[in-house]
Parts: sequence; structure tokens; C-alpha cells
Amino acid sequence: MRQIFKSVFFFGLFIIPLFLSAQNAPVINATVSGTVVDAQSNKRLVGATVAIKGTTNGAPTKEDGQFMLITGQKLPFTVIVSFVGYQTTEVIINEDNTEIKLQEGANQLSDVVITSRRRQESAQDVPIPISVVSGVRAEDAGAFNVNRLKELVPSVQLYASNARNTTLNIRGLGSSFGLTNDGIDPGVGFYVDGVYYARPAATSLDFIDIEQVEVLRGPQGTLFGKNTTAGAFNVVTRAPSFQPGASFETSFGNLNYIQAKASITGPLSKKLAARVSFSGTQRDGTIYNLTTLKPTNTLNNVGYRAQLLYTPSDRVSVTVAGDNSRQRPDGYATVLAGVVPTKRAAYRQFNTIIADLGYKLPTTNPFDRVTDTDTPWRSNNDFGGASVNVDARIGGGKLTSTTAWRYWKWDPSNDRDFTGLPVLTKSQGNSQHQQWTQEIRYAGQFSSRLSGVVGVFLIDQDLRSDPVQTEESGSAQWRFSQSSTSALWKTPGLLDGFGTRTTSRLKTLGGAVFGQLDWTIGDKWHLLPGLRFNYDKKDVDYKRETYGGLQTTEPALLALKNGVYTNQAFAFGVEENNFSGQLTLAYRASKQFNAYATYANSYKPVGVNLGGLPTANGVVLIDLAKVKPEYVTHVEVGVKTRPTPGSTLNLTVYNTDIRDYQTQVQTAEVGVNRGYLANAEKVRVKGVELDGNVRVTSNFTVNGALAYTDGKYISFKNAPVPLEETGGESAFKDISGGVLPGISKWAGSLGGEISGAGKLFSQSGRYFLALDTYYRSSFSSSASPSLYLNIDGYTLLNARVGFRASNGVSILLWARNLTNKDYFEQLLPAAGNAGQYGAVLGDPRTYGTTLRYTF
Repeated sequence: MRQIFKSVFFFGLFIIPLFLSAQNAPVINATVSGTVVDAQSNKRLVGATVAIKGTTNGAPTKEDGQFMLITGQKLPFTVIVSFVGYQTTEVIINEDNTEIKLQEGANQLSDVVITSRRRQESAQDVPIPISVVSGVRAEDAGAFNVNRLKELVPSVQLYASNARNTTLNIRGLGSSFGLTNDGIDPGVGFYVDGVYYARPAATSLDFIDIEQVEVLRGPQGTLFGKNTTAGAFNVVTRAPSFQPGASFETSFGNLNYIQAKASITGPLSKKLAARVSFSGTQRDGTIYNLTTLKPTNTLNNVGYRAQLLYTPSDRVSVTVAGDNSRQRPDGYATVLAGVVPTKRAAYRQFNTIIADLGYKLPTTNPFDRVTDTDTPWRSNNDFGGASVNVDARIGGGKLTSTTAWRYWKWDPSNDRDFTGLPVLTKSQGNSQHQQWTQEIRYAGQFSSRLSGVVGVFLIDQDLRSDPVQTEESGSAQWRFSQSSTSALWKTPGLLDGFGTRTTSRLKTLGGAVFGQLDWTIGDKWHLLPGLRFNYDKKDVDYKRETYGGLQTTEPALLALKNGVYTNQAFAFGVEENNFSGQLTLAYRASKQFNAYATYANSYKPVGVNLGGLPTANGVVLIDLAKVKPEYVTHVEVGVKTRPTPGSTLNLTVYNTDIRDYQTQVQTAEVGVNRGYLANAEKVRVKGVELDGNVRVTSNFTVNGALAYTDGKYISFKNAPVPLEETGGESAFKDISGGVLPGISKWAGSLGGEISGAGKLFSQSGRYFLALDTYYRSSFSSSASPSLYLNIDGYTLLNARVGFRASNGVSILLWARNLTNKDYFEQLLPAAGNAGQYGAVLGDPRTYGTTLRYTF
């Protein structure tokens, strides 16, 4: 079956473009151009959006207010024109080189256009809770990756102790909290220009030349190729243009922060255009390492993206894209944040252990931002790929084929004991991943009352160790592993250099047929049914072998070693299929009011444990190698309103129940130091979300969002105990009713901008002052609720002031975490659960300046 599916990739890559370009439809108005001007002054407006109504075809106005549309539609047709501070207008174009006049709307918001439903439409008209962040807003706010973007979208949570161990969640759901296990699928789909990115490490990379980011909340499996149980990030980059243009940007800040971005676009011939983009970021570390005598946790990111747009006819466009991103930071070092008294004997408590070893912590205040970890921190992260996207207008819609290949290479080194002691001297989970995806879909208007999207999706993944994953103990490991008062633990060299080498391979094959319709059942009522069929096949081969330490045949000494690391091996395959879907009823009373109710069920396929399995009485618990599929039932009611021409206000209420919730749990065993996967019988997340925008005057705008999220284990009767209960009568605990980790009950963002027209260096633009605040209440940082591993709520304040030109020179001064708030991003128990836990610290105050030039 795998060979059959692979043949579809070649079909999408070669056959479909040939078929589409062979459609000899007449060339009708291959290009339509025009100018957008102010109705009173006839001043040409730069940066206005012109989109053909009911399509995904649109373009901004460039220098001199001109726009150019490549289209196969017969004249006349209707375009939607929007610009900040002006009334959004629908205009019928009857001829080329037309002039469109916009009336000022002092208090009117410009429309936000999205493509998540495979056509251009207003975000307010879509019966989906969605947040949209434009590329300009993200760039001005310094949100150059997903981790910073979450400050603008409070329903998003992202946690990263390194690029691999990245959790991207929406409403607290999507991926297991804490430490990533490669054996489960993410529940939040991450797409860039229609290409699915399977590895969560992609979210740690810098954005490259983005147009906007659309964050869809709730299951979206009937709209997107890869199943998404919690939501989707739809990242749209800036496309190649037949009008020449470029943008250059440099930023400088404290901590020797330097960021450079560049993008150039233009025609190579009458039918071929290109765009080349670059992004590079570097910054000194925010934590000082007393062992290496240099800062750690640096930024060192470089990314490239190149695109070619080929238009063989007016009805067909082909985009070939390639990208590569590389990260070479000096680690993702954690600091030791605290010590918890466990239920172990006194000699097994952390403070007693380090006293016996003659070691003293460099500080007990994590916000001193110092560490003495003695293992080199390395987080080499390489990510890239290529894609071919073909769009063809057929009938009343568009047929799209997206073929892509992507790779990921991860080369790390971590210190998992969080101290300067040689306890875990190596923790290197080297991995490489390749994926091939093919999506074919048709979206359009099927009749006067019926529109929608239907498609098929295939993904083939190969994830393997590269070539082995290594865990190794140092000379102090014996004291942390000591579980009795036997003198044998003091045997010289017993655990020194004792470790494991793991080879693993996970091959995943997935397929889906999906579709969603929009049926107009009355003047104001719409029914939107969606259906999805999933096929998933996983084959895993896992082998872990011990090495090193004292070479002995003494049974008692071997038993001590086996209590730390054991040989483990398993191989199996699973194959499943599943139907899921949703039904939405929408009531569009007017352009000012859109209400909807959605019922959906979704599914996350079976998981496999690839981080080591726990043992019981020396026996490896092989039964835990498989993790049952996750089943999601979701109900949602929402209202989208435009109270005034200058405002929007949206409300969403939802309830999500998950059966056999796939969660990552921590264990006291060193040999499972990345935790292992388990199923909680049932969890529930419910909440309310409110967001809105107000254009108070033509010079003053305010935006905000507020999210209340309540996530609980309804039933989890056999969960591992929290850190402070390690060593008690049982290693497991009923935590039913406990809170889910990583979820703040309250989170919100509030921002505002004051601006005024002006000139800088003879360039027209706007001076502005902007503030953004982000708040979240306290949350648990432990899979099993703990008395100690809870993070206090915090508020961050970001600010910027400057001059923004649509074309020409822009300059801004900015500050992030202006109040220099000390806060934790995440708390992590150390491997072995001796009582110490580390912290991922939030960034301190940073500030700097950005210069940008566009034409």
C-alpha cells in the first residue's frame, strides 16, 4: 500500500501540472491593472488591498497606488478594496486601467481577509473562531516566531525547553505538555503556504517574509489535509509579484541583538516571477554559565526562502518554493529553580546528596540567571524542504495540487541534572526526519446555493535516530541513583560512563479524504456539514542497549546497574482507519451579525513510546509501548459582530471532551528521562473567548482578546505521582479532577496605537506610538498536579514608537518586557526525581531599534 500511496506523490508532482497547463482556455484579460486614490484629494493610496470577490486572487497597491491582478475572469467582475481609515468598497471593474476612489471612514476598520477556507473572504463572515495577525503587525511587535506570537493570541500556548521539546497548543490541547515524544501526532496543524509541517521543532524557527498568520481554534480536519484535533496555524508568506519590489530591514538591540531581513521580488519574464527572502537573528545569552565563563541561551538563526511563480495561462499558476532554516544557539539551558522534599529516605533527598558530594549550588535564586551546568549545551536544528503548488481555475472554483518534501535534522546536547555535578554527562537524542506530502483539493462554488472544498491528503514520514541516541552517566550518578544503604553503591567506577545507545525508526503512512460544504438553506441560514476519513499506519523498531560502567559479572552489582539503565527492544506495526466530521449551522442576519453553532468529533491516531519504557521489579513494561488513539468530541457556539463600522466584537463558548487523552508523564527512573506516553481516560476543556477591535478615530485603534480556559482530568486513575510524592507507597496516583498542565484559567492581550500622518525624509507615512500587554494567570507545570510545580501569573508590557512608511524608510524604537518582569515559562523535574527541578526563564527586558526600507 505504501508504494501505491507514493505513486500518488509523483502523480501530483508531474501529471497534474501537465494536465492543467494543457487546458487551452482562451486568454481573457490575463492582467487587469488600476489605481486606488482618495476620493477627495485624488492622492494615490499605497498599501490598499484589492481582491476579486469570491476568489483567492488579490494584490496590494504598490508605488503610485497601482495594482495588478492576473486573472482569467471575463470583465466585468467585482473587486473588494480596503484600506485602513477608508470605507471598504465593492467596485465593478468594466475595463483595464480603471481608477477606484475610496471614501474616508474616520472610524472604520479595514476588512481582514483570510484564506483558511481556500478562498478569500472576510474573517468576520467565517463561522470559525479565528485570530489573524498580519505580517506587518508581527514584525512591528517583534513576534518573529510562534513563541512571541502567542503574546498576541492568548488562546495559544507554546512551551519549549529546546527546539525538539516544543509544545504548541490551542486552548491547552494539541500536544503533550512538557517533554516531546516523537511517537505521537501533534493536534495543532502547522501549515506554511499549504504545506503541512509535521515536526513541532518547526515552530521554534524564525518566520520568513510572512504576509499573515491565521490561527483557527477547534477541530479543523474537514478543511485541512492533516487531521487537526485542536486547531491550526495557517501561515501565508508573501508571494512573488510581477511588479518589482524589495524590503530590507535591520534591527539592533541590547545583549548584542542583531536581526537582518531582506526580500526581493519581480518578473523574470512575461510569465515568470520570483521572490527571494532572508532572515537572520543573533543575540547573546540571557544566562551566564559559571563553568564555561560565558553567556548561554544565545540566538543564532538563519533562514532562506525562494519562490518561483509561473503562469502558463491565465487560468493556471505554478509556484515552486524551497526553504532552509538553521539554528546554532549555545543551548537551551535551564537554571535550577528549586528543591522539593520527596517521600524518599533522608539520604535520598537532593540537599543531602549534594552535601555528601561536597557540592554547593551557585545560587538559590533562579532569577540571578546563572548556571554551572558542566555538559556542553548544543541545539543544532536544521529544517527545510521544497514544494510545488499548482492552482487552476476550473468551472466555478479552483483545483489545487500541493506536493512537498521536507526534512528535519536535530543534533543536541543537554544537561538533564541542571547542576555542575557529573550526573548525566550526556543526553543526546539525535534524530533525522523526512516527510513527503501530497494534497489535492477543489474549492469553489458548485451552484448558486452550494460551495465548499473537497480533497485528498497523503503523508509519508520516516523518523530515525541519527545514527544513535545517547544517554550517559557521570561519576556522581551513583549517589543520585542510590536506592539502599548497601556499600556496593560506592564501588569505584560502578556507573561512571554507564549509559545507553538507542537506535529507533518510526515509519508513518497516513491518508485522508476530507470535505466541507456551505449550503445556503435560506436568505440568512447556512448549513456546513464536513466529513473526513483517516487512514494511519505506523511501523516502529526500537532497540536500546547499555554500555560502559564497571565491567563485572557480580550479580549484585549488575542488579544495581540494571536499576539505572536496562536493555529494551520492541518492534510492531499498527494500522487503523476512522471517520470523523462536523456540522455547523450559521445564521448571518446581516453584515453586522454572524452567529454559528458547531458539533465536531475528531481523532488522533495511535501513539508509540520512543523515549524509553519504565520498569517494574526489573521487568520492562512492554505493554506501554503502544498508546491508544485519542477521540475528541467538541461543541462550540459563537457570535461575530460589527457593532459599528469601526469595531468588531466576537464571542465564543466551547466544550471539548477527549477520551483516551494522550499525555506525556514524568517518571522517577533515569532511564526514562524524557518521560513516557500514557492515556488519561477522559479530560475536558471548556472555555469562553472574547476578542474585538475598535477604531476610535482615524488616529487611534485598540485591540484586545480575553480567554477563560478550564481544563481538567475527568478521569486519570493511574497517573504517575508528582515530584514531591516520589518514593511513597505507590508510584501511581488517581489525579481525577486535577487541572491539566499548561493552562491558565485567564489569559488576555490588550493593545493600542496612536498614529498621525506625516513625512520623514520626504517619504509619506505615519508616526505612531503603540503599547501591547499580555497577561496570563497561574498554571500547573506538571502533568500530575503538584504543590510545587506551579507558575505564578504574570503580565508583560511591550512598546514601540516610530515612523511607518508604506514605501520608503521606516524607523521604530521598541522594548519588550518593558518592566523587566521575572517569570517562568516552564518548570521541569530533573531526571531521576531526586527533588530538584529546573526552569525555562522568560526573557528579561530587551530594547532596540529597527530600520526598514521598502520599495
